[in-house]
Amino acid sequence: MAASVLALAVALLIGSSSRVDNGAAAAPVTEEGLEVTYGSTVKLMHDKTKVRLHSHDVAYGSGSGQQSVTGFPQTDDSNSYWIVRPTLDSSAKQGDAIDTGSIIRLQHMRTRRWLHSHLHASPLSGNLEVSCFGGDEQSDTGDYWRLEIEGKDKVWKRDQKVRLRHVDTGGYLHSHNKKYNRLGGGQQEVCGVRDKRAENIWSTAEGVYLPVSGSK
Repeated sequence: MAASVLALAVALLIGSSSRVDNGAAAAPVTEEGLEVTYGSTVKLMHDKTKVRLHSHDVAYGSGSGQQSVTGFPQTDDSNSYWIVRPTLDSSAKQGDAIDTGSIIRLQHMRTRRWLHSHLHASPLSGNLEVSCFGGDEQSDTGDYWRLEIEGKDKVWKRDQKVRLRHVDTGGYLHSHNKKYNRLGGGQQEVCGVRDKRAENIWSTAEGVYLPVSGSK
């Protein structure tokens, strides 16, 4: 049942407008349960600025030249959905709960590329560049992010404050008010920084939350 609900919701999202910079409305989605599980399709909201983690098929003009990742202020754009996946060597299954300390991957729903980082400098601040790279059949450890849950909870839940730390570089997924002039809609830089700051806290917001495996 959970798989069929997810398939329907994702199909509706993919069928919505492909424009990324005009706040085009995404189709409504279903939220099932409070926990973030593998296979869930979610938006990540930046705690300080409230933008959504966003990508689209536009390459950086510097650094790696890979697909750009930004913070997008509108809440209803379908290019801000990410599918939560386990790592390549993991035995985790769709619907499994995700504990703090777990290493995850985030796959951009529309372009199928992975949230990625490396040692290239980010365009605006010169921090670690965050990009999208690879695809369904191409992924590596540059796509691996360690989940760090704020507070006492041990299992990832919706609206919970978390940090995502890149395994290869040690950089935390980060954003701030530095905005791109060449991109519409007030999009701001997303990058990686190696120290803990208030600006590298995120939480899940809109999305399709699959119930935990075995739940009724």
